[in-house]
Amino acid sequence: MSPAAPPSPSPAPSSRLLDWRVRFGALALIWGFSFLFIKVGTDGFAPLQVSFGRLLFGTAVLAVAIVVKRDRLPRGARVWGHLAVAAFLLNALPFSLFAYAELTIPSTLAGICNATTPLWGMVLSLVALSEDRPTRVRAAGLGIGFIGVLTVLGAWQGFSGLDVTGTALALLASFSYAVGWIYVRRTLSGTGASNLSLAGSQVGLATLQLAVVTPLFTSVPESVELMPLLAVIALGALGTGYAMLLQYGVVAEVGPTTAAMVTYFIPVIATAAGVALLDERLTWNTPVGALVVLAGAALTQTRGSTRTAGVRASGGGRLSLSRVTLRDPRADKIVPRA
Repeated sequence: MSPAAPPSPSPAPSSRLLDWRVRFGALALIWGFSFLFIKVGTDGFAPLQVSFGRLLFGTAVLAVAIVVKRDRLPRGARVWGHLAVAAFLLNALPFSLFAYAELTIPSTLAGICNATTPLWGMVLSLVALSEDRPTRVRAAGLGIGFIGVLTVLGAWQGFSGLDVTGTALALLASFSYAVGWIYVRRTLSGTGASNLSLAGSQVGLATLQLAVVTPLFTSVPESVELMPLLAVIALGALGTGYAMLLQYGVVAEVGPTTAAMVTYFIPVIATAAGVALLDERLTWNTPVGALVVLAGAALTQTRGSTRTAGVRASGGGRLSLSRVTLRDPRADKIVPRA
């Protein structure tokens, strides 16, 4: 199905304000807890198995949504080729990198590294997106953001006590998100497919990619523990499937600018969850640096009077793609998530 573009979202009536706020809070909790789920999942499964399970359960949720809405899958080999690349950059690769990273770094640090995605996005936009040049404010945000990263990592201490490999993997995962979103903006414009079908297809392709790779590098666990299994199910069904649907519902009701504010709650929740539930150690520079990172990220997302068009498609349902009349946060704002 490729329905006509819906009308621009009108302000929600006051009676529904609580409803979108509840869903907004649920979205922040789901994505914030994703780093805890990854950590718990890797206690019982190999990192690639965690990522594959996450994608498998996420695909199942999106597939059900596609069937219920009687949507149609995208058409054309070119579209599917671009979706395969997007699936690798936005799903298979970063999901796996975060899982490997959390073998050696706390979930709190992984969540903060995830918040650097807008900073990487701005750096890449200097090269890849000629229509998205930085203003002085955004350039200042970039500098502030990277100062925050150095603060989190304790640069003045020579990065002592820091697992360099794990941290690098988490930062690389965030970089992959930024590359993927720019790729989507440049290649998946005007496909004619709904955002939901594009989302389901992309996550499905990522599942197939890891279905091929995972057996080559992992073995079947001798036993399956309950908590890691539940963590992987929650990570996929909630953090990868339901969260995508939830985000677009919030965007449709209150607009992309308000919906994108979820960005700034994710590392806060990830940190709180890691400290409270996993007894992860927290030093003063971690929350201070995280606040600086978020401040810098917020500045990099500011826009002048001229806004870029972003990626457009008809229908509804994908976080990294925007409707014809409903702009998506990722068209102009990079929304980091686990």
